[in-house]
Amino acid sequence: MKHRVLHSGAPAGLLAACATFLAGASFAADGPPPVPVVVTTARSEKLGASLQATGTVVSRNDARISGEVGGTLAWVAEPGVNVKRGEVIARIDGERLALALRDNEAAVKRLEAQLQLLNTQSKRLQTLGNDVVSQSQLDEAFSRERMAEQDVEQARVARDRARLDLNRATVRAPFDGVVAERLQQSGEFVAGGTPLLRLVNDRDLEVVARAPMTTADTVNAGAIAQLVDGDRKGSGTVRAVIPVGDERSRMVELRIALADRSWRVGAPVRVEIAPQSLKAVVTVPRDAVILRQGASYVMRVNSDNTAERVAVNIGPGYANHVQIDGLLQAGDRVVVRGGERLEPGQAVKVQLL
Repeated sequence: MKHRVLHSGAPAGLLAACATFLAGASFAADGPPPVPVVVTTARSEKLGASLQATGTVVSRNDARISGEVGGTLAWVAEPGVNVKRGEVIARIDGERLALALRDNEAAVKRLEAQLQLLNTQSKRLQTLGNDVVSQSQLDEAFSRERMAEQDVEQARVARDRARLDLNRATVRAPFDGVVAERLQQSGEFVAGGTPLLRLVNDRDLEVVARAPMTTADTVNAGAIAQLVDGDRKGSGTVRAVIPVGDERSRMVELRIALADRSWRVGAPVRVEIAPQSLKAVVTVPRDAVILRQGASYVMRVNSDNTAERVAVNIGPGYANHVQIDGLLQAGDRVVVRGGERLEPGQAVKVQLL
């Protein structure tokens, strides 16, 4: 009788080896495990480029006031004094001017008397008739009378000019304001046209801002401007866009009217004007954009959950989003965290933002 001997050890080792081989083959087929990333969706929005610039609060009436006549400065207003339009802010010593006026008035009277005499003589000659007075004598008398009339007129002009100079020796405020600076002192001799003081209307204010010519083309009069000075915020209305650019800086000037009179002249402000026209653009969070070696790109997640590198150009932004131009479309999934070390084609494990 034959007995079959079962060698159970050899088959068991063979099975273990096969199991190890199959496990290794499965790992090699699947590759490394997916990389966990946080993903959001690119979206389409209507945006426009806002204008941002720096400006300064200025007065619409800020002038260096001069005297129109020369002489010794008798009095000038103190800095810090508030004045109304028409109030006296400086005086030139008018004694010499008063004497000049008296001299001109006397000249007018003298010439008027001479004209009256010539007029009387002409009338007397006319009554004598042609038998006594020749025509040439009459013509000469009429001529002297006409010349005397012109002398009287010139004297009256000189008198009126002297009176005007005397009146203008008193310098008056051309507008409401505060004396910001005194440029000359009492007792100094000043020539006509010399600035005496600086007068500033601190209630009629506006902001002067300068912006790039290309950006300013999108701003029109009437646009609302947001103003920031440290912790203080306010708003104004664009009064005018000066359509002349500076040839060096390539900047144009904006004039922004202020309704709030509590701003101080000379205060620096940051100006932001919302865009006047909007267009549909693709935006992504700023964290989705990767900057490396002068290039910018985002990592897009395909339908099979693999990463793809997409080059983009960065445009204007707002809050934590930024406009991009490129092959990315609204609705595409983009990586916002974990994309810096991803390689194109690498599998990812998606976690939505």
